[in-house]
Amino acid sequence: MENIHDLIEMQGKDNHLRTLSNDFIESTAKYKYTYHFAWLGRPIIQFPQDIIAMQEIIWRVKPDLIIETGIAHGGSLIFYASMLELLGGSRAVVGVDVDIRAHNRVEIEKHPMFKRITMLEGSSIDESIVSQVYDFAKGKENILVCLDSMHTHDHVLKELELYSPLVTKGSYLAVFDTIIEDMPTDFFPDRPWGKGNNPKTAVWEFLKNNKRFEIDKMIENKLLITVAPDGYLRCAKD
Repeated sequence: MENIHDLIEMQGKDNHLRTLSNDFIESTAKYKYTYHFAWLGRPIIQFPQDIIAMQEIIWRVKPDLIIETGIAHGGSLIFYASMLELLGGSRAVVGVDVDIRAHNRVEIEKHPMFKRITMLEGSSIDESIVSQVYDFAKGKENILVCLDSMHTHDHVLKELELYSPLVTKGSYLAVFDTIIEDMPTDFFPDRPWGKGNNPKTAVWEFLKNNKRFEIDKMIENKLLITVAPDGYLRCAKD
C-alpha cells in the first residue's frame, strides 16, 4: 500500500484533477466563494484549504513573528494570532495595509486576539513601513511572511525582495493569489493584474536569482484547490 506522501505526489500529477480544481475556482468566483468564510468572527477571504495549509505550517514552524501584507477585514490576522496564542510565549503578528478601513480597525481592535496584533497603515513597499517591520523583527529567531496585498507583478516582486531576508531557514514565505496566472485572460477586467502580470509571475522571477527558497509542491499537491499554486515557498538556506 502506498504511503500518504506517495499518494499526494500521485494526486499532484493527476492532470484531470488539476483541471477540475481550476474549473472549480473559476466557476465559484462569480459567487465570491472566498468571501463565504470567517475565522473567530472576522471574514478571512481565503479558501478553507489554504487556511488548513497555513495552520499546518504555523504549527510545524512555530514562528515568533508572522508578517502579513494585506489586512482587509482582518480574518487572517485573527487566524494567525489565534495560532500563536495556542503556541504561547510572546509571539506576535504584524499586519500591513495601505488602507485600513475604520470599521475593520474597530472590529479587529476589540477582538480578544488583538493582544498579539500590530497594524501598520501604508504601502507594504514604502521605505518607512518596511523599516518599522524590520524593527519588529529584531531579536526574533523564527519569522514567517505572508504576502496578500496588491497582486501586480512589480508590487509582489518588490515585496519578495524586501521581506524575504526576514524569513528564517525552515520557515515559509507564502505568496497568495498566484492562481491569477491560471485563470482565463479576461478573468480580471477591472483589476490592474491578470495573466502574465500577477504574484505567480513575480515568484518565478524572484526564484531566478534567489536560491534560499524553493517551491513546496507537496502543499499544493495535497490541497489541489488553492489560491497559491507555486506560492508556498520554503526557506531552505540561511
